[in-house]
This record gives sequence, structure tokens and C-alpha cells, in this order.
Amino acid sequence: MKKPFSSSTLESTKKSSQDEPVVYLNGEYLALSNAHISVLDRGFSFGDGVYEVIPAYDKNLFRLQHHLQRLDDSLAAIKIKNPLTAKQWQQSIEQLIQNNPYDDQSVSLQVTRGIGPRDHSFPHNENPTVFMMTSPQKKPSSEISITGISAITLNDNRWKNCHIKSISLLANVLLHQEALDKGAKEAILLRDGYATEGAASNLFILQNDCLITPPKGPLLLPGITRDLIVEIAKQQNFYLKEQNITKAELLNAQEIWVTSSTKEIAPVTKLNDKIIGSGKPGAHWNKMMQAYQSYKQGLRSNTIG
Repeated sequence: MKKPFSSSTLESTKKSSQDEPVVYLNGEYLALSNAHISVLDRGFSFGDGVYEVIPAYDKNLFRLQHHLQRLDDSLAAIKIKNPLTAKQWQQSIEQLIQNNPYDDQSVSLQVTRGIGPRDHSFPHNENPTVFMMTSPQKKPSSEISITGISAITLNDNRWKNCHIKSISLLANVLLHQEALDKGAKEAILLRDGYATEGAASNLFILQNDCLITPPKGPLLLPGITRDLIVEIAKQQNFYLKEQNITKAELLNAQEIWVTSSTKEIAPVTKLNDKIIGSGKPGAHWNKMMQAYQSYKQGLRSNTIG
């Protein structure tokens, strides 16, 4: 089992690398430049691992237990034994964010199957690699609340286990880059005539004043932000459905939102050069965004988890 942290290593890191980010690698806190992973690590050779991204506001972690449960589910799905207990994860992540200077942080953690021969079979003596780092959590651009973002639809050509938060993200990367290359901010993916999610986000639409999001399943990632929005929608008395969204429903929606830990709730005001709604962020988005920011403020004041 991996050590949750090493305080002696942390102290030496603080003394030698005051201006360098501190990262966590296999139980030790190190300056980023001192963190090294073998080229034989299966995360490098096979993309054999999973990851999580967890925001922290004023160093208070956003829905940590939800993220840890999804991590546990992803690890179980690819048959890696979780190397840390929930308590050890919490202690290690909280220690990491305290050792970095930003108030608002984005914690990226990654678990791979560890070092092994370049062989498709699992190694006999599995010893997972655990790596974590943080970066400043950037606020979504204020311009988004005025203009929204543009998106395009693309064929969802990913594998059929998208519920696993796998580090094998090449398909998502290519789809997202294609959107950028065509002047859009995100790709909304279509599979067999239905919208699944964005290349790096979950999807909501408004249709006849009803908020709709695709149901959880193997074809989309069970987003933590997505789930919070579903909770808020119920509290705010939105008319909500979790059901499949056809391409026609997507193209003719009153409002479209894409959501993630980094995007929060981004309103899509143009899709495939078609104006959505009035071409500006809609009233339902404004109501949801206010509720979402209130939730964040409660997290900052440490009154919610």
C-alpha cells in the first residue's frame, strides 16, 4: 500500500524549492522537477490507469467524497486495487493543497497499474503508481456570461466504456482539438442519433422549459458537476428529466449548457453556426448559475462539503 505522505521529504522540499510547485508521488511530497516516473510505467506504455480532477475553493475541496467514489469505481472497473483508503486520500490531498500557495486550486490525481514489462497481460506483482499535483483553479471568463460559447457536433467515435475516467484520452483530445480548429470551444458528441456529452464536459438542454440531461450509463462520464446541477435543479424546482437527447432536440433547444469542474456551467449560444435561443445566455442558465455560485460560496465559508 502506498504511503499517504512523508513529512521529512516535504520539509526538505520546502527548504530547497520555495518557488516550485509541490507534487505527491507514491507517498512523498516533492518539488515538481524532482518527481520522476519510470518509462516502463504502464500509464506511459498503455494508458493503463485512471484519474480525477478535484477543485478546491479557498482550499476547501469540492465534493471530495463524490470524487473518491468515482475514483474507486473507475479503479474497480479496470481491476486495480485502490492503493489508499478514503481517509488516506483525504489526508494526502488536503496536505498537498496546503503545501501549494493558491487559494483556489485544481487537484489532478492519477493512478496507474505501475511498472511492468511491455506486455498486454497484467504484471504479477502489481504496485500502482500514484501521482498528484495542483494548479491554480482559473475562473471561467466573464465574457461567457455575456456571449456564451460556440460548439459543433461531431461523431462520438470513442470506446464504449466512457463511464471509466480513463487516462486514455486520445479520442477526446482529437475531438476537442477538431472543435478548436473549427473555431468552436467544445464538441458535442453524437452516437446513433443521440447526444451523449461534450468532448470534455457533460450536457444539458432546455426544451419547453424542461431541463434535460442524458442518463448515466457506459456511454458518458458520470460528472460530479453534472450531479450537483441535477441536485440544484430539484431544489430550485426546475422541471427535470434524465433521458436521451436526439440530434433534432439538441439543434432546436431553448438553451444548451456544457458542464465540468473547470467550465462550471457554460452556455452554448451557437451550435454548428446555428444561433441557440436568443444568441445570449438564457434565463434558466442565469438562475442555475446563481445557485451554483451560492453553493461555491458555502464551500468557501466551509459550511458545506
